Parts: sequence; structure tokens; C-alpha cells
Amino acid sequence: MYPCVDTSAGGADEGSKPLWPGKKVLLSINRFEKKKDVALAIKAYAGLSREERTHARLVIAGGFDPRVAENTSTYAELCHLADSLKLKHATARTITSAQGVPDDIAVLFLLSVPGAFKATLLSTSRLLVYTPRNEHFGIVPLEGMLAGTPVLAANGGGPTETVISGQTGWLRDVSRVEDWTEVMRIALEDGDGELRLKEMGKWGKQRVVAEFSKDKMGERLEAAMQVMRQQAERPPLVPFAAVVLAIGLMGALAAGSLWLAMKRADP
Repeated sequence: MYPCVDTSAGGADEGSKPLWPGKKVLLSINRFEKKKDVALAIKAYAGLSREERTHARLVIAGGFDPRVAENTSTYAELCHLADSLKLKHATARTITSAQGVPDDIAVLFLLSVPGAFKATLLSTSRLLVYTPRNEHFGIVPLEGMLAGTPVLAANGGGPTETVISGQTGWLRDVSRVEDWTEVMRIALEDGDGELRLKEMGKWGKQRVVAEFSKDKMGERLEAAMQVMRQQAERPPLVPFAAVVLAIGLMGALAAGSLWLAMKRADP
């Protein structure tokens, strides 16, 4: 059985207005942890030309707790990486401050965004960039597809069971940064490229509703329980009486050996 997302509300608000008019958003949502490899998204974004980045913005949102050392160290490393790649960045903790960032900010870090804001981000982005490798499942790609946003994810682990490459998104090798850059380039195209994204978003939403809804999970759980009920109880590999007899014999042999040893030792 697979985990599910709540499809009753139809996903994120697809009628949301762009958070940054004139900016095509590439979105990464993950906790600020090293294993999530968000650095891959920054490196891939840096591979775009300056002209391509002019009307684009990489938004990195995720769970962040200043009391957690890994969160703070990972955030600092990502900021340093952006600096080293000459990508101007800013950090916001509220919706108001996020919407007020200057147009020349290439990478925007959003720390612990509220649920409603997260939904708006998903529905107004061109592409969801999901970077973890060997993820056991990953619920974020489902949230992205439910919002009608194509997903770019690693071609290993959980995303291979949720994302259909070429239909609801793309699956790419995490060791080939240039391949991730190329998908970002496709997502930023206007005209036919934008129409392609909308078609992929439609397929993604349909897939989530059909395969990863609460109803679908309930059906699979019920089917699994029915199979368990119908299975005959298997007898133990060794009958209980045989086990008792074996233990008794071993005890008797041990006692006999001890008696013989004592007898020999007695002059």
C-alpha cells in the first residue's frame, strides 16, 4: 500500500494569482537537511544562462527549526553555495516579506512556510524540483502533481513509483546536473512549452486522484485484510509435543552426564 494525500479539496488553489508577477517559479520543497540534496537544485539553476534566469526564480521552501543544528548548518551551506555561484539570494520567514523581495533575487529561501502559502506556491510554480536520492517514497511529488505542477525528481527510490517520466514530469540521474538544468530550461519555455506543462499537470492530477487518494488507500487496505482472513492458519514447523520431548531428553542427558562425572570423581 502507498501513503496518500487528501484529494477531497482538489489540491492547491489553482486559481491563485502569481506571488511574484513576471517571475517563472521553480520550486523546491524539502526540510533543510543535507540528505535532501537541495544543493542539486541550486547547481542546476546556476546552469541556466543569465538571460534565462532574468524572468525566473528558484524558491527553496522547507521545514526549518533554528534549534536543530543540521537545519542551520544546511541552510548556511546552501547560502554559501549560492554565493559561490554568483546567485543573489534572500531569506524570508513570512508571506509579506517573501512577496516583498526585489526582482533581482535569483534564489529565495523560505523557512517553514505555512500550509496555505505552500499550497499557493505549488499551484503557481512552473516546476517542482524534488532532489532527494533514494527517497523511500516522498509525499511532496504527490502534492505537486495534485496541484497540477509537473515534477522533476531523481530516477531512483520513491519517485519512480509516483512520477511517470514524460507524462507527469521527469526522472533524471542526480549525478548529471546538466540534465536537471535542461528540464528547468524546458519548464521556463513559453508557447508550446507552457502548453506541455499544463498537459503534464492535468495527467499528474488525474494520476494522484486515481492511485494515491484516501479512498484508494482504503481499498488496498481492505483487500490486504481480506487476503489475510482467507489464509488458512499454518501449523508450526515443529509440533509442540516434539519440542517438549526434545527438551526433556536434553535435560535427562545433561543430568546423566553430571551423575557420571560425579561418580568418577568419587573415590
